[in-house]
Amino acid sequence: MQTLQGWTALVTGASAGIGEACALALSQAGAKLVLAGRRGDRLEALAAKLPNPAHPLVLDVRSRRDVEASLSALPAGFADVDVLVNNAGVGLGLEPAHEASLDDWETMIDTNCKGLVYVTRALLPGMVKRNRGHVVNLGSVAASYPYPGGNVYGATKAFVHQFSENMKADLVGTRVRVTDIQPGMVETDFSLVRFKGDAQRASKVYEGMEALTPGDIADIVLWAVTRPARVNINVVEVMPADQGFGPFNVKRR
Repeated sequence: MQTLQGWTALVTGASAGIGEACALALSQAGAKLVLAGRRGDRLEALAAKLPNPAHPLVLDVRSRRDVEASLSALPAGFADVDVLVNNAGVGLGLEPAHEASLDDWETMIDTNCKGLVYVTRALLPGMVKRNRGHVVNLGSVAASYPYPGGNVYGATKAFVHQFSENMKADLVGTRVRVTDIQPGMVETDFSLVRFKGDAQRASKVYEGMEALTPGDIADIVLWAVTRPARVNINVVEVMPADQGFGPFNVKRR
């Protein structure tokens, strides 16, 4: 197991859910944290309860200008990021493609693809220069398994997977690692956001089953980044025991 003492980790979407759980796990393992997210009050509250130093960073990953400016101006002690957890992401709507909102599609592409690319590109050169680092991308089983209404969300997660694998190809020979974590159902605010605040509809997504928790995913992230430096975990696909696979959808006439 590789120690995180003396390492700095940056987690996007750190104000809640999986991002918050990852920040806590990495801090408990010894890392300093840069907590990136849009809700400054939550970031401040999280920083106050972490056992190691943390720097809250109000940031919308969809803005290339803000990402470049903010990450190039990180304070001393937090500027050399060793672990990047690209957790910020969003799913919106479950309408079929011919009825879906184009605005929702653009928001998912801007957040899940472009935002992840902006943050990664800002921090990756430093990792390569120091010959030390780990990029962990939070994908989804939706990258591989389509479902009705998943259209652009699933496509963005397929992008995350392919981008991760192509980065790994570029980084061969360095000690910079890349991991794509692909969860199934995790009980967070994801469905509440997807259904735009409809709490009743969101609660039914997890009704009658036991979903994964943010802590479950944080455990996997911590495991991946603490493997010996010679080990790269390429992809981790994880589902709750209550989730599985079904037959192909066939329309009978």
